[in-house]
This record gives sequence, C-alpha cells and structure tokens, in this order.
Amino acid sequence: MLKQFWGYLEPRYRRQAILTPVFILAEVVMEVLIPLQMAKVINLGVNLGDINAVLVHGGAMVVMALLSLVFGVLAAKTSVNASVGFAKNIRQALFHKVQDFSFANVDRFSTASLVTRLTTDVTNMQTAFMMCIRMLVRSPVMLIGATFMAAYISPKLALIFLVVIPVLGGLLGVIAAKTFPRFQVMLAKYDALNARVQENLTAIRVVKAFVREDYEIEKFDASADDVRAAMVRSEKLLVWNGPVMQFCMYGCMIAISWFGGKLIIGGSMQIGDLMSFISYVSQILMSLMMLSMIFVMLVMSRASASRISEVLNETLDLTDDNVTEDVPVKDGSIVFEHVDFSYSKDKDVLNLSDINFSIASGETIGIIGGTGSAKSTLVQLIPRLYDVLDGRILVGGRDVREYKLDTLRRQVAMVLQKNVLFSGTIRENLLWGDENATQEQVEEACRAAQAHDFIKSFPDGYETELGQGGVNVSGGQKQRLCIARALLAHPKIIILDDSTSAVDTATDSKIRAALHEKLAGTTTIIIAQRITSVMDADRIIVLDDGKIDAIGTHEQLLQSNAIYREVYESQQKGVA
Repeated sequence: MLKQFWGYLEPRYRRQAILTPVFILAEVVMEVLIPLQMAKVINLGVNLGDINAVLVHGGAMVVMALLSLVFGVLAAKTSVNASVGFAKNIRQALFHKVQDFSFANVDRFSTASLVTRLTTDVTNMQTAFMMCIRMLVRSPVMLIGATFMAAYISPKLALIFLVVIPVLGGLLGVIAAKTFPRFQVMLAKYDALNARVQENLTAIRVVKAFVREDYEIEKFDASADDVRAAMVRSEKLLVWNGPVMQFCMYGCMIAISWFGGKLIIGGSMQIGDLMSFISYVSQILMSLMMLSMIFVMLVMSRASASRISEVLNETLDLTDDNVTEDVPVKDGSIVFEHVDFSYSKDKDVLNLSDINFSIASGETIGIIGGTGSAKSTLVQLIPRLYDVLDGRILVGGRDVREYKLDTLRRQVAMVLQKNVLFSGTIRENLLWGDENATQEQVEEACRAAQAHDFIKSFPDGYETELGQGGVNVSGGQKQRLCIARALLAHPKIIILDDSTSAVDTATDSKIRAALHEKLAGTTTIIIAQRITSVMDADRIIVLDDGKIDAIGTHEQLLQSNAIYREVYESQQKGVA
C-alpha cells in the first residue's frame, strides 16, 4: 500500500518531502545541543563565577535557538507543499478512476461513500503524510538524541528510560491493533451520514411538499448518533494512549529527581548536569507526546488508506484495452443477437432474456412496456454502459466491444429518464453536446426541442445560471434542455428514454415533429409510456418482463398484441 501511494508524489513534491526531514534533522540537532550549553553556563559560569563562560555558552544557545527556528520554518513550508500536493494527486487519481467506472462499478460503491473517500479520507491521508515527514522524523530523532545526551551526562539515570520505553511501546502497539477495526466501522457510519444528507438535499422539494421535515430530521439524528457512538467506541481505547504515556514519563521524572538529588548530595553529579538532564527528559517527554499524536493519526489514516485503495484497485467492468484500432461508427444500424443480461451477472436471474431484433440505420423505433419490463436496461446496452452476459450487440455492423468507448458513446446520444443538468449557465449545459457549437446551432437545437421560447423568457436568456441539478427550472423544461443537448451532439443514434413524460401532449407532438425533420437519417429509439409518443414510429417493440413480446407497427400491434392493445385502449378511455 505504501508503494502505491508513494507513486502519487510527483518529483517536485518528492523533493519537498525529502527536504523536510533534512530540515527537521538540523532543527532537532540544534535543540538537543542547547541543554548541554545550558549545563556549561551553570557549571562553568554561575557556579564558578566566570562571566566569560556565561557569555560564550549563552551566546551559543542564542545562535542555536535562531538556527533551530529557521530550520523549523523551512521544514513547515516544505512539508505543507509536499502534503498538499500529495493529497491533490490522490484526489485526482480517485476522481479519474471514478470517471472510468462503469455503472456496475458505481453500483458497488454508494455515491456518499465515494464523496467521503474523496474528501474526509484524503484529508486524513494528507494530515498523516505531513505528520510522517515532520513529526515521525522529529520525534524518533529527538528521542534518540535526547536519550543519548542524557546517557552521556549520567549513564546511571539513563537506565530508567531503558525500562520504561519498551513497556510504553508495547502498550501503544496493543491499543493500535484494537482500535483500527473500530475506525473502519466509524468511517462506514460517515458514509451513511453523508448519504442521508445528500438524499435529503437532493429531494428537498419533495420533503417539503410532503411535510416530512420531522421524519428526515429523525433519520439524520439517528445517523449522526451512529457516528457519535462509533467515534466514542473508537476513542474509548485511544483515550488510554495519553494517560499511559504520561504515567510512564512522569514516573521517570519522579525517579530521576529522586536519584539525581542523591547523586548531587553524594558529589558525583553537578546541579547544571541535573538541570540539563531534566531538560533532556522534557524533550523525551515531548517526543513521546508527538509519537502519541502520530500514533492516533496513523490508526485513522490506515483505515482511510484502505478505503482509498479499494477504489483505486477496483477492477473496471468495462474497458476498451483490447481494442487496438479506433474504428469509426459507420452508421446507426443496431442488431441484438440472442442477448441475455443480468445486473447480478447470474444466469439464473436475468433482466433481459434472448433479445433478438435489428434496426436499420435511420429507422425510428418505439419501445413500450410496463414498469420493470427492462426498457431502460435494453437501451443502456447500446452505448455499452453495461456489458451483455451472453450474445452480442452490433452497432454499425461491428460488435460494440470492438469500438473504443469514447468513439461509440459519441455516436450514441442518450436522454435518460433522470434528466441531469449541472451548475453553470444554460448555454454551458447545452455545449456538453458539442463544445464548439455556435449560438445559431444552439438555438436551432433548442427550437427543435421546444426550449428556445422559455429560455428567452428568462432575463439572462441562454446565460441564465442554473442551480445544482437544474433546480430552478421545471421538470418539463429540464427534459427539453436535455433533448437539445443531445441534438447538438449530431449522433448517428439518439435514445429518448421517456424524455417527454413531463411535457404536455401538444408540446410532445411538436417535439416529435421537429425531431422527425431534424433527425432524418439518424436512428431514433423512443421509450415512452404514452402510445401517442411512439405510434408514428417505423416499428414498435413491446417488452414484457425482460422479453420481447411483439414487434410491429402501430396498426399491426393493435390487431395482434394483447398487451399493446390493452395499453392503447386504457389510454384512449382516459382521453375520452
């Protein structure tokens, strides 16, 4: 795992990461030498009344303190640069990996969990990395240096450390082993909390419409309490860290004061040496306190690192690595040959079963079926958002698995059931279809999608800022903007997945007429609940429980298919 993360240090950040321990080492050397000069000031200057010794060794202490300050500032600067760069690269790697995820990969990680990993977990890694290149270097070096100098001053008193430090290390190791799994549980609870917040904010209009604020507050409070309980459970072990360390070290201080006093009375130790020795004890205590903080951070970051590695090491379900030649899509013809599909990849639980049909380039196909009949699942296989379990799908005469993913998807424009707009202006959202489109082309697409008039009704027109997810436009307006965005892509295949369900029948009719004119030569697949939306299609596919029940024109299906006739008659009664 360490080798994997080391790769995210660019050469410039790696230099900063290497320079930090060098500056820290220089800083610690200065700090360790200061108490030795203090002992000389007391023993040679104060006790013997030698003012020259006070000036010389006191001046040396001032110089060492200034140098220590300079090295400390440099270490802080380089460590911040290195850790921030390290975190940036990990966050970029995570985001890039998620962009390559198939729908199946995304399904394995909740959106809230991915957000937590990109934010909280990366921040934990950043903090841990900075502490490692600073405090994890400073603490052991100071511990060793101070212990060595203490042994140099009084080997007998230094024996106390040899007893206490191994005991302390063993106790901290036990605490770490017991705490790690608890932090993993705590981070999982964070995922659940983020999911609750995200769901509530995304659907805030629904919450208010149904007056469910109290219910949502209860659910949030329960999730927040779960996080609190998990943190308390983790901290119950970690809280022993400080008291155990301080008990051991203050025990050392008492023992040193007792035995050191005896040595001074016996004449085998000078007062300056004991004061210097106590200063080194303070440095050792400070080092162990820093190690204690690092210890806590490393336990937390280890859990975060494992969660980040899960995403980075996730095997992609869909890749085009085996495609050596970037072949363009010749036309919009589509062929399904004995296609089976299962979200669970279980042949005994099929969502689509033995699907066979062909669509000529430029043909308009309607798809009708009840809820759960796998209409959306069927069309998502065409741009290879999922892979088939058995059989194959041909687009432009080639298996979709023989195309580069970008090449295939650029020729298959989709307007999904759930219409998504992004923060930014209306124009910026429309340019997702073609970033080089002119204003004339943008307006032409919007007129075809019956969106131009309502866009111009806004004070800022096409430069109107959309809220996150397009919250300041209606459902019907959002659908029309998404259709215009798809039209700007000039695809060979366009898929409209129930994309006019939120508009009135008159507007739906106008959109269909405009699309028929504008998409001449483009293969069009229309999924709809309303028969009127597909009755003019060249052919209509009737799906039932993941299987094709019938294929034909509107007139043919009225005569021969019970499902289609039943839907048509029920809708006609509704109109009547």
